[in-house]
Order: sequence, then C-alpha cells, then structure tokens
Amino acid sequence: MGAQMGFDNWDEIRTAYQVARAGTVSGAAEVLGVHHATVIRHIDALEGRLGARLFQRHPRGYTPTEAGQLLLAVAQATDDQFAQLGARIAGVGEDVSGDLIITSLPNMSQMVLPALAQLTAEHPAVRLRYITDLRVYRLEYGEAHVAIRAGARPTEPDNVVQPLCVRESALYAAPAYIAAHGAPRGDADLAEHRFVGSEPGKARAPYHHWLAAHVPSDALVFASNEFAAQLGAVRAGIGLGFLTVVEARGDSGLVEVMPPRPEWSAPLWLVTHVDLHRTPKVQAAVRALKAAASVCPDAV
Repeated sequence: MGAQMGFDNWDEIRTAYQVARAGTVSGAAEVLGVHHATVIRHIDALEGRLGARLFQRHPRGYTPTEAGQLLLAVAQATDDQFAQLGARIAGVGEDVSGDLIITSLPNMSQMVLPALAQLTAEHPAVRLRYITDLRVYRLEYGEAHVAIRAGARPTEPDNVVQPLCVRESALYAAPAYIAAHGAPRGDADLAEHRFVGSEPGKARAPYHHWLAAHVPSDALVFASNEFAAQLGAVRAGIGLGFLTVVEARGDSGLVEVMPPRPEWSAPLWLVTHVDLHRTPKVQAAVRALKAAASVCPDAV
C-alpha cells in the first residue's frame, strides 16, 4: 500500500504547498527562504516516497496533478489550522491582554464600537480586531474569539450561545424619493415603488425575504453586497430600503415610511467557543457587548 507519512516529512509537504501556491520553484524558494535546489530536492523526495507525480513540469512552472491536488487539499487545511492556532492560544491567558478578535455583520458597527471603546478603556493591554463580514467565522479554528450572529439561533457544536438583543428594522426613504414617487400607503401599493437591497440570492435578513414575497423582482432597482452602499442608495433617493432602527432613526436624510414589524426583526446572538468562554478576556468582551446592546430597541 502507500507510503507511511510521518512528521519528518512536513518540510517536504510544506514545500509542495508553496510550489503549488507560487507556481514556480523560484517563487516557493523565496517564500520559504531556501535555495531553489532545496525545493527541487523536497519535491523529488516527496514524489519518490508517495510513488506518484505531484506536479506537471512545464517551461512556465509547476502545475499540480490530480494526486498533487489531493495532497495540497490536506496541506491547505493543515496550514490554515496552524495559522489560526495562535488566535486560540492567545485567548487562554488569565489576564485581559493581547489579541481579541470580534466578528459581526458589517452593519453592526454602530452597536459594537461603543463596546470596544469601553473594553479598551478598561483593558488597555488588549489589541482589538473587529472583522465585519457576511460569512460565518469559525470559532473552533480560532478565526474569532467572540461572534455576533443574526437570525436563527446558531447550532454549531462546542459553541456557547447567548441571546443579545432583537434588532428592529423599518422601511425608509429619502425626502427626494418621496417628492418624486410619494410614500407607500400600505402593503398593497408596494409593488408600485422602487427598492434598494442586497444582491439576489445573498440576502439573509428577514425583511429581504418578506420583500421578495411581496413585490416583483424588477422592483429591486439597486442591489449591493455592502450595507454602506445600500444605506447611501436610500439616502440618495434611489429607492425605498429596509434599515435597522438603530442606524436610521435620527438621520435627517431618512424618513420612516413604514414602522418596524416583528417579521422584519432579527434576534442577535453572542457566540463564543466553549474552550475560551470562561477566560477573562472573552468574559470582558461579552460584558461590554451586552452593555452596549442597550441601544437595541429590544434588549433580551
């Protein structure tokens, strides 16, 4: 059967991984800080041990074969986990210092930033990283220490999930839009209006699903994957748009044309990994975020 791969082969596997990423021996040698002859020796030795070609050689460089792609999938996953291990280790100290990674959806910064300001004031040795993204960051890989999730209660194993608050959303327009098109009088005339929203197929918020069920698809005249762009489009009068009450009320460039409804609202959850949940650093972040959640209309 196949050769036994021990830990003494990790240098060769890492070399193969870098050759695949760079596409050339010289590129991999530069990343690894070794001579290009060392790279060639590692690849040759690894292919000999496996009894299979990992790369097709051609004048422009190296391209992984099917066997190479199988090996590199494992190498990629291993490299990712080692890269993220530092974040996990950094969270286990008994003092509140070092890196603290918090992640949320992009349009939550108005709620999160006061919490982070409080955190840095109370614990100046903390280095905060606040990552906003639509994708779900994996706490078990150390991608974040604390995550704020919206929607259905998260169900990943080994995570501690706590309710944070409920974010109310309402339908808003700019004065310029109302001057040009009027304001909707009720659900029945929504189809006559123009809307701003998320890219079709990528919208997860409850109000986007509600909108899709109540207006024709061509009523969505402006779509973006950026919340800031959606907000700017509503302010510019391009169309009506759903916004959270927290970010929209008090904005003189916006008029609430339909008040919040339960079916447009989304619960927020604080998510931490069970291994780090009780560490002082994570507990400090959780306390600060819960205090800041008072800006939600319905803190829970």
